[in-house]
Amino acid sequence: MADTKKGREKQADNEEQRQREREMKEARTRADEDEPPDEMDDVTDDTRGDTDDGPDASRPCHRRGCDRPAAFEVLERYQEDTGHGAVEARAALCQEHADEETPTNLDRAYDDYVFRVTPLASASETDAA
Repeated sequence: MADTKKGREKQADNEEQRQREREMKEARTRADEDEPPDEMDDVTDDTRGDTDDGPDASRPCHRRGCDRPAAFEVLERYQEDTGHGAVEARAALCQEHADEETPTNLDRAYDDYVFRVTPLASASETDAA
């Protein structure tokens, strides 16, 4: 191809078309893959003590140096740094630390952004007893 404006535009169009084809092929390949396991389940499990017998057993506060039982779960869902997906951060916190909790990733908020503090079922049952 001659080095003309028309030739350069044709080369650029061809490169864009090849890039779109590569992206489509990659997307089809990824569509066949299984979803990765929910990493947040592991984080929540890590906040449980070694002596806990089950999911309803009392968990300690997630904050370092705090040994009070967790009363709330804090969830924040925000856009990943790369912009290619959502990240969920969860932590089980005691009453005092839950009161102090605020959104930390508002700069990466998007349409499905979530910041929620919910009481744990075991804490509600303990308070009612």
